[in-house]
Amino acid sequence: MLKSMLRGLAAVSLTVLPLTVSSPVHAAETVPLTEAITRLPVRVESREGYDRDAFRHWNAGADPSDGCNTRAEVLIAEAVEPPTVGPKCRLTGGRWWSYYDQVWVSSASSLDIDHMGPLAEAWDSGASTWSAKRREAYANDLGAATSLVAVTARSNRSKADQDPAQWLPPAAEVHCRYVAEWVSTKLRWSLSADETEVAALTEVAAGCPEQTVTYEPAP
Repeated sequence: MLKSMLRGLAAVSLTVLPLTVSSPVHAAETVPLTEAITRLPVRVESREGYDRDAFRHWNAGADPSDGCNTRAEVLIAEAVEPPTVGPKCRLTGGRWWSYYDQVWVSSASSLDIDHMGPLAEAWDSGASTWSAKRREAYANDLGAATSLVAVTARSNRSKADQDPAQWLPPAAEVHCRYVAEWVSTKLRWSLSADETEVAALTEVAAGCPEQTVTYEPAP
């Protein structure tokens, strides 16, 4: 009888144990900028078949019930002086710092929301193989503070779809930060970089010995 009971308890233990074992998922990492660059897969880029409409944006944002789309939610989150949020998420007042060009902005309509990794660049670097749902998630990524950036329309349109080999912010003092956020975005979404891009990132990183990159893989 005792042996039968012990066998029964062992069977219960074997059944319960797997339910209590778990492993970390999507853990954030912080590494030096130079090391982060070496983690980028290096591949030739291709823009064949690119269509901006393949990345649906802006969608209803993190909270569909609040009436604010992704653009508005970024503006609210990044405001140095919070705007007033009116009906249908109409924003009035507020103040923002456009770090690309070191300019204060006091009108939400004067700001663009920049995709740190431009949509065309993402397509070139791996998003061409994604599902429409994943491309929408990329274009509306509120899960990382560095994915979407409120900046002056002038600086955003100057950047367009260029990578750091072709464009860096006009304010030289923010190049370390910008390159770190660029690399963070690519690592978060498992996007590749081409050889010219990696060379440019490495050149900037040489002048940023204390710069780190924090990223968490996108779900």
